[in-house]
Amino acid sequence: MTPEEAFYKAEELGKRMPKLEPVISKNARWSYRYAREVIKGKFILGEPTISKNAYYSYLYATDIIEERFILGETAISQDAYYSYCYSIEVIKGRLPDFMHNQMIISNNEFTKEYVEFIQ
Repeated sequence: MTPEEAFYKAEELGKRMPKLEPVISKNARWSYRYAREVIKGKFILGEPTISKNAYYSYLYATDIIEERFILGETAISQDAYYSYCYSIEVIKGRLPDFMHNQMIISNNEFTKEYVEFIQ
C-alpha cells in the first residue's frame, strides 16, 4: 500500500488509522494532508518526513500547529519565498539567525521585502 492509498483509506473511514500511519508518514504530502484532514492536528510520526520539504513544513507550521515548526526550519531556510512567508506569518518578525543569514545570502527578490519587513 502506498502513502496515498493509506491516506485515502483513512480519509474514507473518517478517522485516525494508527495501523496506516507508518505508511502515510513516509511521504510529506500525505503526512501533511493526514494531519490537516483526518487528525486535524499534529501528526508526530509524519513530522520528520514533512520537515524535509520546505513547502509542507511551511504549511504544517501555518495550517496545523500554528506556531514555529523548528524541525522544518532547515528546509524552509533553503527556499527564499517560504522563508519570507514564514517570517511574516509564523515568526511575525526577524527569522532565527541561521534562517536570517540564509535569506540575506540568497540575495533574491524576497530578500529586499524581508529586510523591509523586519525593519
